[in-house]
Parts: sequence; C-alpha cells; structure tokens
Amino acid sequence: MQSSQERIFAACKKTSPDFDGCIKRAFNKVRPYFKIGIPEMGVAPFDPHFAREVKQVRAINGVGYTLTLNDVFERGWSNSVVTKYKTDWENQRIIYSQYFPEKWLNGDYEFKGDAFGLGVLRSGRWNMTLRDYSQTTRIKRNGTGVDVHVEVDHIGDMEIHVGNLVRGNGILERMLDRLINATWKPGFAVIRPLINDLVSTAFTDIWSHSFKDFPLDNFIRD
Repeated sequence: MQSSQERIFAACKKTSPDFDGCIKRAFNKVRPYFKIGIPEMGVAPFDPHFAREVKQVRAINGVGYTLTLNDVFERGWSNSVVTKYKTDWENQRIIYSQYFPEKWLNGDYEFKGDAFGLGVLRSGRWNMTLRDYSQTTRIKRNGTGVDVHVEVDHIGDMEIHVGNLVRGNGILERMLDRLINATWKPGFAVIRPLINDLVSTAFTDIWSHSFKDFPLDNFIRD
C-alpha cells in the first residue's frame, strides 16, 4: 500500500511530457513535511536547517578577509514555493527556481580582515531576514554524492544585524545597523556571494544528508 507521500509522486512518469511540471507540483505538496521529515523514507527534518560552519575567504580591492559563520540556523523552507523545475537527463542534473516570502538566518560569526597592514578581528552574533527572495538551484550527481550550486535571483528587502562590530558600543551599533539596512542595495555585490555561499551550503547538506536515502526511483515510474 502506498504512503501519502508516495501517492504525491506516483502520477509523475519519466516518459511524460509533463514530468517536470508534475515534479514541481509534487515538491510543493510535500512542504508540510519539511519541518517533521519523513522517517519511513529516510528524510530528516530541515526547517530549520542547521549548518555547523560556513566559511568565506575573499579579497576586494586588495583587502582580504575571512568570514566564518558558526552554528547557523536557516528558516523559511516550509513557506517556499518551487516556481520552475527542469530535469536535465543527459547531464544527470536538475535545475529549479524557488520563491521565499521570507527567509530567516542567525548564528555566530568571526571576521578576520587585513586593511592597510592592520589586522582586524571581530566576533559576535548575527541575524538576517530576507523578504521577497528567490533563488535558482542546480543539483548534479557526483558519484554517490551531489554538487549543489545556488544563485540569488532577487531580494526585495533585507534586514541584517551584526553584533560587536564596534566592540559592544550599543549606540554606535544601532546607528551602524540603520546605515547598513538603509544602504544594502548599493553593496549587494559584496553581500550576494555570501548569501550564495550560505544557501549553497544549506542545500548541499539537505540533499547530501536529509535526502540521501530518499527512494525516489521506487515510486517515480517510467
């Protein structure tokens, strides 16, 4: 007897011209399970998603920095909607676009920078809210694992708070918060790679761990 989750995917036939549309609809129907998982199919919960570490090393105009985000929680998956889905059978990959009304992230950070020969070290708590947010994800088989690449398509609004940037000075910190949140769009070229790294790490974890035992071939028929 088929489970309710299997029945959601049962109508999707690989040889059907509507296969991609069927999978898109099926993914949207299983959103309620993102928070609780599907134990009988080996799918672990991933809303919120947890990442132990995300590290970014960059050099901008000769100024290098290393940003390490620790114990990152990412929420909002259950409210997301898959808007496009495409299967690339020849290259064993899938490409799909996803829309989030809101996405919330928070964790700890450590920043190491080198400007004009002066070392800068800061650490503290941070949080970020993304609104009217969309992304495109490319997932390709790599042996027994997967390669995941995520690109931010659109951010309608963003709020970010980074604690201890000015060594705990609350007044300056609040002023800096307002400045960052009022001027984030001109600096989006700097912020975008970080968000790409964050979300790519999350999706790699989700597909490598939460979905690693997902028996899709058992109920998607030719």
